[in-house]
Amino acid sequence: MQEFFSSLTVVDTHGDVRRNIVSLRESRNLFDDLSGDPAEQALAQQVESAVKPLQYHSPTPVIHRPFEEAEWFNAIGWPFQHWQSSRYSDGSFGVWYGADSVETTVYETAYHWYHGVLLDAEGYSGESVAIERKVYNVACDALILDLQPSVGKFPALLHKTDYAFTQQVGARLQREGHPALVTPSVRYPEGLGYAVFNDAVLSNPRVNCMLTYRLKGGHILVEKRPGQTWRRIPVADL
Repeated sequence: MQEFFSSLTVVDTHGDVRRNIVSLRESRNLFDDLSGDPAEQALAQQVESAVKPLQYHSPTPVIHRPFEEAEWFNAIGWPFQHWQSSRYSDGSFGVWYGADSVETTVYETAYHWYHGVLLDAEGYSGESVAIERKVYNVACDALILDLQPSVGKFPALLHKTDYAFTQQVGARLQREGHPALVTPSVRYPEGLGYAVFNDAVLSNPRVNCMLTYRLKGGHILVEKRPGQTWRRIPVADL
C-alpha cells in the first residue's frame, strides 16, 4: 500500500462532473393521499418546508431559493448524509460518485441497478421492468488524486466485485482529508469515474437530462426521449 500511495500524482480539476440518480420524469405530489383538496395539499407542503431543517446554506441566500436547496441535496448532499458501503467506503463515511460523461454514468448505474437491485429483489423473475433517472452536471473545483497511471501496476483498483483494496485507499483519503480522486471507469473503459470525499468541492448542480432504463429481452434499453432507445446494454456484459 505504501508503494501505491507514494506513486500518486494530482490533477487540478475545474469543470463539470456528471451525477446519475434515481428520479422521476414528472414530479408527484406526496400529499395527495392526505387530501384531495389542492389548497390543503399546498398547506401541508408549506408546513413541511417550515419545519424541515435546511440541508444547504447558500453563500448568497438572497439569490438562492428552496428549490435550489432541493437540487443541491439531490445532486450533491445525499451520499454524505446516507452512508453506505461502496467501492471507496466500508460504510463508515459517505462518498459521492460522478463521471466524465452521461455514457459513463449509464454503464456504471446500469450495472448497480441490475446486480445490486433487481437480482436481489424478492420476487423478481426477469420480467420487463423500468426505472427513471436524472443526470446532473455538478461543478468540481479541487486538486484531486489521479489514479489513472496506477491501474496497470495495481489492477485491484478496477476489480469488478472485490472492493477490499479500494476501500483501504478510500479510508486513508477520507481520514487525511483529501477531497477527491479520479480513476478509469470500471464498467465503461472509455470513461472516467470520480470519487469525492468532501462536498465543499462540489457546487452548482444543473440538470443535464432525464433517462429511463428498461430491462427487456436480456438488455437494458436506455431512453433519453420516452419510447426512443438511445443505448442498448446487454446484461451479459454487465
